[in-house]
Amino acid sequence: MSEETRSVETVLRAVAHRVAAIDRLEPPADDPLLVAVTGLAVTVLEAQAASIALHDPATDRLVFRAASGPAAGDVVGMAIDAAAGIAGYAFSTGQPLAVADVTADPRFERSVAEATGYIPSSLLAVPLLDERGTIGVLEALDRHGGTFTLRDLDVASALAGVATLAVRQGQRRRDATAVLAGSLSDLVAGAGATEPPDVESIDALVSRVTSGLADDDDPTWLLADRIARLRDADPDSMRLAIDWLDALIRYRAAP
Repeated sequence: MSEETRSVETVLRAVAHRVAAIDRLEPPADDPLLVAVTGLAVTVLEAQAASIALHDPATDRLVFRAASGPAAGDVVGMAIDAAAGIAGYAFSTGQPLAVADVTADPRFERSVAEATGYIPSSLLAVPLLDERGTIGVLEALDRHGGTFTLRDLDVASALAGVATLAVRQGQRRRDATAVLAGSLSDLVAGAGATEPPDVESIDALVSRVTSGLADDDDPTWLLADRIARLRDADPDSMRLAIDWLDALIRYRAAP
């Protein structure tokens, strides 16, 4: 086996350890869960349709990623301005709302509704948000037998929380691809070195790429990196790390 092949395999193992750690911290989810959430919204809210649109920062648009219900139409794949319509209002303000008569609401964008092939009479829109910010909107259209209630807004907000978690975890998997690509790129950039990189050097290389994915609001990748680098620690060091984490947990739980 060549030194180049051995180095690539070492990078793959290093990245795999970090992915395994982050999967333990935040189990994976997938876009089918977004479809399941919209299907559940249709059922529990007795709606004609429900959809989830996610914000694309590159274009500053809301892109519809999942939809369910007999009036869902061909909305999946459509994109609207992030501030457009009632969905844009919920996204921009972070406020849930229910509208009993959309035609009387100046925020309603009829052209967007017409493009989907279905014009609702009433709707609700709740943002997908967490402590890191707002990432999208869950909408439901036309409740059977009446208009949407405050209870419906509470139920929709709970469903939006599930969808938010699913999206955040999906980003973890895209992050893992970025770690691998960045690590291999750095490895190739250093291929001219006189000595092939050792395990510690590659660990440091992967750590640099991992650090680039983390920020002050979301240090999960940094934590996964540290856990991965502990894999070869001696038992005493392992126990010390566990004791420290236990102390932190006790501190956080204290009134």
